[in-house]
Amino acid sequence: MVRILNIKNYAKENNIPIMQDEGIEFMCNYIKDNKIKKILEIGSAIGYSAIKFASINSNIFVTTIERDDERYNQAVKNISEVKLENQIKIIHGDALKVDIKEKYDLIFIDAAKSQYIKFFEKYKKNLCDNGVIISDNLSFHGMVENPSLTNNRNTRQLVGKIRKYIEFLKTNEEFDTIFYKVGDGVSVSKRINMHD
Repeated sequence: MVRILNIKNYAKENNIPIMQDEGIEFMCNYIKDNKIKKILEIGSAIGYSAIKFASINSNIFVTTIERDDERYNQAVKNISEVKLENQIKIIHGDALKVDIKEKYDLIFIDAAKSQYIKFFEKYKKNLCDNGVIISDNLSFHGMVENPSLTNNRNTRQLVGKIRKYIEFLKTNEEFDTIFYKVGDGVSVSKRINMHD
């Protein structure tokens, strides 16, 4: 566990956004409770969450995508240091351009906030029948609920895009979404079964 703590500290020191403790705990419990085996993560950063997921047990396999060169290299290094290369496959590329054929029990969206709708639409085809899509940062440090916290135009635009994504989830007729006030705001979207 020491190494995972080192990764966390590295992220803090280098201002790399990783999942908040409460959010990652929620995710890990969800993975355990629902016996999730195959995970696709959009946005590896330095591999912290992928490592946390794969560490739950040896039957869990994570495919994770990262486009930033520096973060990708750091993630590769971190994954190899915790000896999880057999469980974590990291793809270096832009998630909107990568072509993946496999199906997953869980798709985790934690990359460029402005592209969440595109990620969701692109990867929903990679979801197993009973799979879920989980999205992080929907509160964006409280700014989504309280826009007065935003202090510049870029942040305001980003918050606007997150709100749009939340609206997209709420009105989506194909998926049923539950929002959780854990960590930085997490949503769990499940495909509505048409056969019911």
